Amino acid sequence: MTAPAAGLQSAAFFDLDKTIIARSSTLAFSKPFFHGGLLTRRAVLRSAYANFMFAISGADHDQLEKMRAYLTQMIAGWEVQTVRQVVSETLHTIIEPLVFDEAVQLIRQHQAAGLDVVIVSASGSEVVEPVGAMLGVDHVIATRLAEIDGRYTGEVDFYAYGPHKATAMRALAAERGYDLSTSYAYSDSETDAPMLEAVGHPFAVNPDKTLRALATENDWPILTFNRPVSLRSRLGLDTPVGIAAVAATAAGAAGALTAAVWWRRRAAPSS
Repeated sequence: MTAPAAGLQSAAFFDLDKTIIARSSTLAFSKPFFHGGLLTRRAVLRSAYANFMFAISGADHDQLEKMRAYLTQMIAGWEVQTVRQVVSETLHTIIEPLVFDEAVQLIRQHQAAGLDVVIVSASGSEVVEPVGAMLGVDHVIATRLAEIDGRYTGEVDFYAYGPHKATAMRALAAERGYDLSTSYAYSDSETDAPMLEAVGHPFAVNPDKTLRALATENDWPILTFNRPVSLRSRLGLDTPVGIAAVAATAAGAAGALTAAVWWRRRAAPSS
């Protein structure tokens, strides 16, 4: 492991969907959103189909753009607090069974070595922040949706996608004192090539066809994660004390993780 420059430390940046968890984190909540009165049955079926296609074949740039446009238009008018409440109440039922054991091991290894761990995801902060709190990561970079009077407008203030991920990583590195040349990044998608290229130690995880070719061309290690595990039992969170602690952590995720507030202070709106 290369030592970071004097006064700097290394960090480990993880994509979320199909890198830490086995599905799209946003689409995974379609049924809870339906039961919470936010989605129609037709929207649930459409998101279930999109999740299926994402799982079996990945999603290229055009597909992700269409998915983003569909989701942002769909949520216009939703109450922000209702979304956060639904995510908090169903987080462990929906996300826990999807977490890759290999990803959890890597996160713990990096933390044991003294590295900060950062989730960098195109999903909304309302979903990513509680997931990050559940996993015990240090920071989150996520898409931020525009709000007025406690409701989503259907617009995007910051889209954590493609090159925007790398830009946010560099800004966070400058803020926190990370040496990106000695840092690590993990992702499954060719759309995250800028994220991987921003660090000295990029890894392709369950890569799509294009990223696999890019990783082979650049001699990036290729990892296979295929063991989803119950995070609750793995971390000893299936005890009454553990369950209570996790519930409190998820409910306070927005306060526990600083990235969203940090980005609001630094970045101008981008789409």
